[in-house]
Amino acid sequence: MTNPRANKAIYIATTSSHSGKSIASLGLLQLLLKKVLQVGYFRPVIDDIQIGEVDNHIHTITSFFKLDLKIEDAYAFQRSDLLRKINENKEDEIISTIIDKFKTLEKRFDFIIVEGTSFSGQGAMIELDMNVVIAKNLGIPVIILASGEGSTLEGVVGDLQLAYDSFKDKEVEVLSLIANKVALESQELIGAELKKQFPSNLIICVIPFLSFLSQPSIEEIIQELNAQVLFGAAHSNNQVGDFSVAAMQVQHYLPLLKENSLVITSGDRSDILLGVLQANRSVDYPSISGILLTSGLLPEEAIMKLIEDLAKTVPVISVKGSAFSVANHIGTIKSQIQAQNTQKIEASIKVFDTYMPEESLLERLVTYTTKGMSSRMFQYHLLKQARSNKKHIVLPEGLDERILRATKKIIDADAAFITLLGDKKQIEDKLAVFNIDLSLDQITIVNPSTSVDLHAFAKALYELRKHKNVNLAMAKDLMEDVSYYGTMMVYQGKADGMVSGAVHTTQHTIMPALQFIKTKPEASIVSSVFFMCLENRIAVFGDCAINPNPTAEQLAEIAISSAATSRAFGIEPKIAMLSYSSGVSGKGEDVERVRKATELIKQKRPDLKVEGPIQYDAAVDMKIGKAKMPDSEVAGQASVFIFPDLNTGNNTYKAVQRETKALAIGPIIQGLNKPVNDLSRGCTVEDVFNTVVVTAIQAQGV
Repeated sequence: MTNPRANKAIYIATTSSHSGKSIASLGLLQLLLKKVLQVGYFRPVIDDIQIGEVDNHIHTITSFFKLDLKIEDAYAFQRSDLLRKINENKEDEIISTIIDKFKTLEKRFDFIIVEGTSFSGQGAMIELDMNVVIAKNLGIPVIILASGEGSTLEGVVGDLQLAYDSFKDKEVEVLSLIANKVALESQELIGAELKKQFPSNLIICVIPFLSFLSQPSIEEIIQELNAQVLFGAAHSNNQVGDFSVAAMQVQHYLPLLKENSLVITSGDRSDILLGVLQANRSVDYPSISGILLTSGLLPEEAIMKLIEDLAKTVPVISVKGSAFSVANHIGTIKSQIQAQNTQKIEASIKVFDTYMPEESLLERLVTYTTKGMSSRMFQYHLLKQARSNKKHIVLPEGLDERILRATKKIIDADAAFITLLGDKKQIEDKLAVFNIDLSLDQITIVNPSTSVDLHAFAKALYELRKHKNVNLAMAKDLMEDVSYYGTMMVYQGKADGMVSGAVHTTQHTIMPALQFIKTKPEASIVSSVFFMCLENRIAVFGDCAINPNPTAEQLAEIAISSAATSRAFGIEPKIAMLSYSSGVSGKGEDVERVRKATELIKQKRPDLKVEGPIQYDAAVDMKIGKAKMPDSEVAGQASVFIFPDLNTGNNTYKAVQRETKALAIGPIIQGLNKPVNDLSRGCTVEDVFNTVVVTAIQAQGV
């Protein structure tokens, strides 16, 4: 899951509202459709839409390019829903939902354009941070677009620098920077400054301000002003190139007409109305886009009949306000590209094609590989894998609140079948007290003391342990213990795995498994790993929970087992055998033990990439790793970290977890014939949920 993989998406982020990101979306789609068979489109967050309406951006893209994509599949949240969940501290649910919707599209399409938020209703920094988080968790590179309208050179460069730094700080790759709507005379200057300020591998694109892309259509003016259409409704998509108020005599106004002008005049100025419509038909005057009549006044009936034929191709609309107030209002309209306005869509695509170095961008898009993975994406893949072949997990601590809440999450997520151990009435009472909406029809509840399997389980334990002086009565007493009963369910195949330890010690949880589930033929010891979900990658830490002072032989086995666990969960194992020195520099018993363990691994498993002894900084930092061990395949890029003893491992994982806010999933027990996993007594509901999911996946490989 965390191996480098080909990129299948690009995230378009802007630095402010009305930056013109539609140009990038339309242009990229057109570019990719030339090279890729199926291209999808996704907006994590859209503005609120009324019932019966659709999001304009999604409708425009899907209808123009005829994408096989339902509107509801192309977005995750409406803005008000998103804000409500943020206020409820449900950020994890937000990211999980966005990932789930995105990954569903990823299965269907060869490439996906992801369009970021529109900066309406939130502060710029809040939305920028949101875009960074989304792109980070989706694991895809970014194109950043900034508007130069009304801004200085320093302003445009500064906006792009802030956004670029925000993404790079979270290790999100930026492929291209676009400065849009810049003054024509500043185009070359801004381009030169961007190339000077940013890395040379960035694709720089500078698009000048083009008025025809910013001016509204007649249809947009109709909607904005709630205008009445008198004539020419079929031509309401006419693009407004300019607008002016006709307050003078008609003979003085006609010479002022410009191509695609919107003429604004009072509704009682029949002379202007007739003169402009007649001029529109003349080759000696430019064509107009429409006529807007103000003051709520309409031409007399005779005039209306007279102009009916003249106005067939010219929209004539009427509003109530004065001419100058209406003109001011039109000047504030922020035009959007709409599905029916194919003229503007095609113009936008042409602009992108003209100013963007398309071949360079396309090469970066198709050759870029994603190396890291966020914790949320890792959890998504775990859940997907667990669902693919659902397993039955027994949870012995059926009265604990965390176990019950986690069970509710597991059932809702369809991640596993669950059996809780305990008295049914007591469990029902606990669910009521904790207000957990879990239907008992969705799970199985077994009370070991009254179970129909108690006698058979006790007899099986007696047969397995009689050589240890366990008699049948002792076996029955042991089998009434939830840890023994749950473990016997796994042993007998009545459950596929067990998770316990929320209220019991590690020894209480693991001891029965060691007694009769036992270790795999190739394993001499049981060990553990944690999946450390760091900001940009998943690391495997072992052993941090079971073996206090492993020998060199045991360290080697822990490393080999950890590599197998790593690979089973999609993480390419590059093993760092940790010590307080790197290479041959250190001396002492502890270093020699790690060195010997490393040699044993190379002898037993020459296919594994392993380095040791190696210090933690040399294992994770490429610069330090290359300086200390320049020929190593592991230094600077380790994914599996084997600690020399339990004291070091346990303290390190907890320090990393607390200081970096990393999600730690585990301990995951390895080496047993069937999966039994231990929880910390300080575990959270999320810890229980994740451990059950991992246990279910382990059971798939048994």
